[in-house]
Amino acid sequence: MAGDGVTAEGPRILIVAEHASAQFGGEAILPLHIFRRLRRRGFDVRLVVHGRSRRELEALFPDDLDRLHFISDSLTHYVLYRLGIWLPDRISYFSTGHLSRLLTALAARRLARRLVQEHKIDVVHQPIPVSPREPSMLYDLGAPVVIGPMNGAMSYPPAFQSRQSAFVTAYLSFGRFVSGILNRVMPGKLKADVLLVANERTRDALPSGTRGSVQTMIENGVDLAVWSPPETPPPSGGPLQAVFVGRLIDCKAVDLLLESFRNLVSTTPARLVVAGDGRLRSRLERQAAEMGLADVVKFVGWLTQEDCAELLRRSDVLILPSLHECGGAVVLEAMATALPVVVADWGGPADYVDETCGVLVPPTSREEFIAGLTSALDRLARSPELRRQLGRAGRDRILREYDWDEKIDRLLEVYEPLVRARRVWSRS
Repeated sequence: MAGDGVTAEGPRILIVAEHASAQFGGEAILPLHIFRRLRRRGFDVRLVVHGRSRRELEALFPDDLDRLHFISDSLTHYVLYRLGIWLPDRISYFSTGHLSRLLTALAARRLARRLVQEHKIDVVHQPIPVSPREPSMLYDLGAPVVIGPMNGAMSYPPAFQSRQSAFVTAYLSFGRFVSGILNRVMPGKLKADVLLVANERTRDALPSGTRGSVQTMIENGVDLAVWSPPETPPPSGGPLQAVFVGRLIDCKAVDLLLESFRNLVSTTPARLVVAGDGRLRSRLERQAAEMGLADVVKFVGWLTQEDCAELLRRSDVLILPSLHECGGAVVLEAMATALPVVVADWGGPADYVDETCGVLVPPTSREEFIAGLTSALDRLARSPELRRQLGRAGRDRILREYDWDEKIDRLLEVYEPLVRARRVWSRS
């Protein structure tokens, strides 16, 4: 059934998302993967997305331009974006970012209702935002709605609560209260037919009063056509080649990584490449220089997926010390390239990694966390065989559990009863 069509005719699917992009990073890639793979299988699928993704999507899908439906940016969107630049990341997401997403969602709802009627859509799928508390405007569309997979309800480890200011903590508490009200005003999640969640933490964070089926599905997957091992492993001699990939924001804890790396290179030859960009980049570059790490730490900025995959293939270990990571797709991508990983034993990465494929560092205190990162890197630097062993196990886990094609099969299983019921109802 899966992969050959959900019904004799195959489902007619509408994907609605604010963004669908490989360039934007983060959750924006999820709807892109779903749309691309469903089209490769020949399904009748359409995509509603913000106009900021237009250029990229039209270049990626020149034969499907009639299936791409864009919501234009407005002056209000631009003003909210400029205001958000000056706010802390999490406050920006839940304030100006939320208002911007609401404007997009209102337009998307109007467009989705029209497309459901015009194209006899069987199921509407909203893959993002992945936050379980974020309200949805997709309800009463004339077709069943699937939302997710969602992942969220994260907090900092107890020892690192101080990394989040009291103002941000109070604001987020207020935001959770407001989200409960907004989910009544915008009841998409309360009325959705299926809600997909990545874990129990996310299930518990759903708004009260949901009526749909709640099912478990990890939100992240890996495109094995992009993320593959090197044809020949990197040479085992020379300094350890470590790499960090991600946004340069506070929760990623790159400042702590730099401290651990200073400790490491005092005894062990090693190099670190920091791939990614963000508001903290200049501060982190100054920190590295002040620590005397300018010769061993290189900041390379944002990379395309292909360039990032090539960087991973040239590296010995990925390190992601993030202390507030719901998912962590880069961890899966590194595992797919047969790279061992070092991650904080907290949040999403801890769901993906165990001792067979990487090193989990408990974030029990600032000093112990830094020392744990140093110890993990030193251990891997001294044992090329351990790196190969962990890398092979990580690759095997990706093939078993995180291949995007397997995820599409699972999504089709979710769609199937909704499509059948919808078509029975439409004939009655």
